[in-house]
Amino acid sequence: MTLSTTFTFVTTIFLFLTLTTNPVLSQLLPPFACDWSNPSTRSYPFCNPKLPILQRTRDLVSRLTLDEKLAQLVNSAPPIPRLGIPGYQWWSEALHGVGNVGRGIFFNGTISSATSFPQVILTAASFDSHLWYRIGQAIGIEARAIYNGGQATGMTFWAPNINIFRDPRWGRGQETAGEDPLMTSNYAVSYVRGIQGDSFQGGKLRGHLQASACCKHFTAYDLDNWKGVNRFLFNAKVSLQDLADTYQPPFHSCVKQGRASGIMCAYNRVNGVPSCADYNLLTETVRKQWEFHGYIVSDCGAVGIIHDEQGYAKSAEDAVADVLHADHAKSAVEQKKLHISQIDRALHNLFSIRMRLGQFGGNPAKLPFGMIGSNHVCSENHLYLALEAARNGIVLLKNTASLLPLPKTSTISLAVIGPNANASPITLLGNYAGPPCKYITILQGFRHYVKDAVFHPGCDGGPKCASAQIDKAVDIAKKVDYVVLVMGLDQSEEREERDRVHLDLPGKQLELINSVAKASKRPVILVLLCGGPVDISSAKYNNKIGGIIWAGYPGELGGIALAQIIFGDHNPGGRLPITWYPKDYIKVPMTDMRMRADPSTGYPGRTYRFYKGPTVYEFGHGLSYTKYSYEFVSVARDKLHFNQSFTHLMVENSETIRYKLVSELSEETCKSMSVSVTIGVKNHGNVVGRHPILLFMKPRKQRIGSPMKQLVGFHSLLLDAGEISHVGFELSPCEHLSRANEAGLKVIEEGSHLLLVGEEKYLIDIIV
Repeated sequence: MTLSTTFTFVTTIFLFLTLTTNPVLSQLLPPFACDWSNPSTRSYPFCNPKLPILQRTRDLVSRLTLDEKLAQLVNSAPPIPRLGIPGYQWWSEALHGVGNVGRGIFFNGTISSATSFPQVILTAASFDSHLWYRIGQAIGIEARAIYNGGQATGMTFWAPNINIFRDPRWGRGQETAGEDPLMTSNYAVSYVRGIQGDSFQGGKLRGHLQASACCKHFTAYDLDNWKGVNRFLFNAKVSLQDLADTYQPPFHSCVKQGRASGIMCAYNRVNGVPSCADYNLLTETVRKQWEFHGYIVSDCGAVGIIHDEQGYAKSAEDAVADVLHADHAKSAVEQKKLHISQIDRALHNLFSIRMRLGQFGGNPAKLPFGMIGSNHVCSENHLYLALEAARNGIVLLKNTASLLPLPKTSTISLAVIGPNANASPITLLGNYAGPPCKYITILQGFRHYVKDAVFHPGCDGGPKCASAQIDKAVDIAKKVDYVVLVMGLDQSEEREERDRVHLDLPGKQLELINSVAKASKRPVILVLLCGGPVDISSAKYNNKIGGIIWAGYPGELGGIALAQIIFGDHNPGGRLPITWYPKDYIKVPMTDMRMRADPSTGYPGRTYRFYKGPTVYEFGHGLSYTKYSYEFVSVARDKLHFNQSFTHLMVENSETIRYKLVSELSEETCKSMSVSVTIGVKNHGNVVGRHPILLFMKPRKQRIGSPMKQLVGFHSLLLDAGEISHVGFELSPCEHLSRANEAGLKVIEEGSHLLLVGEEKYLIDIIV
């Protein structure tokens, strides 16, 4: 199949979708208050859009009875008919597309599906902030279209999940942007700006929201159910240092740069205190330090758990007083454990979001975002974006002797073997997905290149592979020119409430892989569908396995994307957003929240920043069908002199180290000391490629507690064959050249630091 034929095929898919899944605009009106045709409601000050939102919410709240107030403090907020206020559902999901997991979105009308993008962990592998923004933007547009079409009772979406993928066994790691805090922070900002209707650079929003984003799960939440320890009872013991430089940065960025309108507190406790009852975290940090003015929601049932399971509160009323929730709230008020002003404050936050969403300005069709119709759902642009996201995220892990791409000739024969090759939609989509516009299996994608491709599942019972039909698979492999094995995991192996207990491929998958590889004429290609990493060391070093591809959970058009990569109509460029650990990493308790290694006890640490042990594949690993080289074209300065403010001293291994506290440096100082870095990148091959450039920093001399290296910038660049291009980075020493000390304070230490890109290094000296 030629490149032009591939594009024709994709265009045909889009045309089919346009004709079959894009209905005419529904005549149903979305729910709204302040109907201007109703004289009895339009006179209320809270209906006057010319007044400040704070004044409007105060007026509205002042008109409510205590019972009406309390009834609004749950996710299914009932209507208030006497004021013309409709009911509202706060719980909707949009992790990687508008979902049907929550209760605020309905696909039972003229709109029956929504674009299902790749699961977040695969999208993250593109290292492309603008792609993340465009996906968020598309999700926000489709959400608004569903609401405008009368199929939504809420526009608050409990996404993105910006917890750090700390442990490879975490079942929900697939929902995240990986293990790096800078990258996850960037993802949070890009997604939130996109879905809420802001510009990519931010600052466009003037009050109105396209949809509302809620950053979750605050904080240090990354264990669901592991060896009898569940997320409801887990007490995450986290140092101030790890909180400062790993767990909190994504939430800080989500609030400060992304301007998210919601935050969800987690089930777990942090250092003994339930996250949803932690005054220091929620009030002192989020509200006061970060100046957050949106709503804070507990995870489903989290407040009851504080009393019923964690035993933190003596009574249900005490739990409400600690967190503020509707259940038992009236008793809490009557017992003077909860002041009415706290309820009013929560209601101001809630109604201000609904006003920003346009629910209190009359007919939403006449307001910003009111003209977004059902033709925007499953649109050609959004479907192509889903395809682009899958193609740019898929990671080529191994390609011995340039086995890939496969030849596009009509004469080759192909076998597609494995439990995920022709799997149901949930396997390709991942969790928290909605009904897709169109679902293309991996087998279907291959059959557009090789019409008579032979398929065999190889395993009985899906990826669990308790038994395998190895003899049959081997017979098929012997008869064809090429074999693609599609293996890995699915939601029965990793998901919410299910963490893994091992890092191997399940059941008899490895036996099937080795047997087929041994029997095949040529080295085989192994494709892995999974969110978390698996130990495939044996495949990595097996000469009969020539290519290995990680495809995550690639979304509704993932079958097309994978086929295009394997047959060379797209050059892979994705890079791993997580470390792939060896299988004996399971010796490390999942409950140990420490990031830094402890050699005295054999604790190896976590993530590429602190892990001191062997890897199967490193963070950032990813191959291409071409070769790239880098050079440091210019660095604005190679010496940074910090002469202002007080200099602190510490002694480490008999050496006195001078350092500055970032908190004592002015914002002007931090900005004036920024370092502009320009990197030249060349594509040495004969094919175009999209390539993520990853810029790291490492101290020349390793200090106790400092990262071995850390990502300080990344950029995705499209390069033609033979093309040379430049990419710029702006590094703030206060953000990128600092680290957190044991007290959780950011410090800039005197000494030499290396900037790293590929194999290239550049030395920067810091003098304090």
